[in-house]
Amino acid sequence: MPERRAGPGIWSLLTLAHSRSLLQRRRILLLAVVIAAVYATIAMLVGGMLSIFWPPAHLSSFWAILLTGTPSWDYPGLLTATPYFALELPFLPTIFMVLTSAGVGLGMSVAVVLTANFLRRRSSAGRPAAVGTAAGLTPAMIALVTLGACCSTTAAATAGIGLTAQATGTNLATLLTDNWYLGVFQLGILYVALLAQEQLLTVYGALASAEPGADRLELGTPPLDRRFAAGAALRVFLLAAGVTWALALVAAWLTVNPGTASLVVWTGWLLQHVLVGLAAVVAALVPVSAYRFLVRWMSTVPGLVLRALLVIAGVSLLVGLPPPVAAAGWHGLGNEIAGLAGGSAAWGAVSPGLSIGPALLLRWAFQYALLGSFGIILGLRPRAAMRPLLWAAATAPERTPPPAQPENHTPGRLPVPSSLAALKSVDPPGAGLTPPATGQAP
Repeated sequence: MPERRAGPGIWSLLTLAHSRSLLQRRRILLLAVVIAAVYATIAMLVGGMLSIFWPPAHLSSFWAILLTGTPSWDYPGLLTATPYFALELPFLPTIFMVLTSAGVGLGMSVAVVLTANFLRRRSSAGRPAAVGTAAGLTPAMIALVTLGACCSTTAAATAGIGLTAQATGTNLATLLTDNWYLGVFQLGILYVALLAQEQLLTVYGALASAEPGADRLELGTPPLDRRFAAGAALRVFLLAAGVTWALALVAAWLTVNPGTASLVVWTGWLLQHVLVGLAAVVAALVPVSAYRFLVRWMSTVPGLVLRALLVIAGVSLLVGLPPPVAAAGWHGLGNEIAGLAGGSAAWGAVSPGLSIGPALLLRWAFQYALLGSFGIILGLRPRAAMRPLLWAAATAPERTPPPAQPENHTPGRLPVPSSLAALKSVDPPGAGLTPPATGQAP
């Protein structure tokens, strides 16, 4: 029986093993530290943790440890002041700042490694170079959008706070009151961006290395055509909608105490935000692995239960729910449209919490319509739901060694199977082997 090359495990993906392995060289590690320090300094300036005085202020140098205060998650904290600068390091915002800066340093330094290595192989890896560079810069771009949110100790009016409020369906006043959520939101989307970069390194790992001959690796890359563009756009939209919708669950806890929430509310949270949101994120990040999982499990009893729950969650998002359930807090697009039109709560109308505008329309289009439709199709026809995502999926080839043959047998050539063709079914043992070449022994 042939043995397949073991692919990277889920733990390797979650711990960013490929990305961290590229930092083993001292110069790249130093680059990551410098980028992280620069980002942390800018974030502290924007967030109000660091103030620089020029010309110098008439202040006496001192430092103090603040033990208690409001809000409670900012304490204990360290306060340092000199005539040249004042630095405030509250507890939780400082942790968020360190983690965010480390993620930006990792993502940007890996982007530098990818760009440098890909430029050496422009003739044979031009397309992966463009994809690799863009994905490597994604963590930094996401962090810059919410710059200062991780370490905002005051009501710093950064653009990221308003974007976070709109994306999670809450309001600006709530986020400014419970500003710990800003750091959670930024860390969440930054981590997902790093996972996307890690997935790229898993596929193009050989091209990312500096070993000679790595550029001759044959990759299962799809052609750049209309189907690729459509699949790539769908993956981006699903990823953005899934991440923001899953993180909106934490935002809901700012207004509804999860400890006292009813069973109906918890069911809506788990089905709509957790199940559909995470399903969209996984399908967009690792479509090939998700497809293989569905092929193996979609006809089993647990798989059928999962598919039924996806359909229920998708219908609740896209269509809505009847009055008793909708009034309890579990509702969908139809309920919010009825609420905006002035419908009665007795008929299931629910206020969307936002006035008609781009923010509300985008939430309806992506977090309700797109995720709801994806959940329904994924539950009813998993293959059809995943097929467009595979149009823009690239996988590293799996080389399968030939089966054992008699000593007097001359083996034939073993080709590299197409990655997307191999996804049509679960490969049986020994599948993918070619017949003996012409002129060779049978």
